[in-house]
Amino acid sequence: MKPKVFITREIPENGIRLLEKEFEVEIWEEESEIPRDVLLERVKDVDALVTMLSEKIDREVFENAPRLRIVANYAVGYDNIDVEEATKRGIYVTNTPDVLTDATADLAFALLLATARHLVKGDKFVRTGEWKRKGVAWHPKWFLGYDVYGKTIGIVGFGRIGQAVARRAKGFGMRILYYSRTRKPEVEKELNAEFKPLEELLRESDFVVLAVPLTKETMYMINEERLKLMKPTAILVNVARGKVVDTRALIKALKEGWIAGAGLDVYEEEPYYNEELFSLENVVLTPHIGSATFGAREGMAEVVARNLIAFKRGEVPPTLVNREVIKIRKPGFF
Repeated sequence: MKPKVFITREIPENGIRLLEKEFEVEIWEEESEIPRDVLLERVKDVDALVTMLSEKIDREVFENAPRLRIVANYAVGYDNIDVEEATKRGIYVTNTPDVLTDATADLAFALLLATARHLVKGDKFVRTGEWKRKGVAWHPKWFLGYDVYGKTIGIVGFGRIGQAVARRAKGFGMRILYYSRTRKPEVEKELNAEFKPLEELLRESDFVVLAVPLTKETMYMINEERLKLMKPTAILVNVARGKVVDTRALIKALKEGWIAGAGLDVYEEEPYYNEELFSLENVVLTPHIGSATFGAREGMAEVVARNLIAFKRGEVPPTLVNREVIKIRKPGFF
């Protein structure tokens, strides 16, 4: 009898095909997020669970899932999962690093460029017919933005995604600053990057890109006090987690000109609506699409499947998050 896996949202077909060879697969096929009560009911007889960032996987879920042995998160981040509680119960937790790194770094740079050069504002100007109505083909003072090439970028969080952003910045001839919990001398040498304390990085950077995981330490790390350290011509880009930034303080900073603009792909709550933020023209907004390329999303689906298949075969999953769980329970459904 095959072990049973429940997938809380339809993932790309390549991952499902791999899983169907080894598992009995059930999928929540609605576009909407799975209701909490339905999730608690559906996990009662599952051996494995594939989850999205939007699902809170906590003690209540574990208590409703006596057979559950592994949670494969379809994301690189896993702040939606109580990893400590999972480990205590001998439940393995995996994620999908690497495969979405370049896609997310690309989006970070897209947001940086779009904000710096008023791309959304310009697009609206053309689409609404305002350009035609003005009857002026070109004006020396229209849509003046900020140079990117040769400027200083500060990257907060220098893991896979942060380093990928730095590689793109290197191609733009930028001075690269970074802040991280630990220094990375080899990467500094490769990318000609300089380590800076966070406050210094904020003061010196023309562009600040956030690429940190959400932890107790990074919660609202970009607050009013730190936004005031930034240059009035600086642009903030967030492809990390929404709660890394105090949104109220950011709105104030954008309205009062503490900084020039922001590009946001993540928000404190998702889906998100904030009329005050959305009314501002110096912010570019995308709906959490950092990994939204065919290649990245299919790669994530394959990593999820490979993790579950390895576990089924009694092997340690390739991208295991809580390695200490191995001491509590060996991999495998038994």
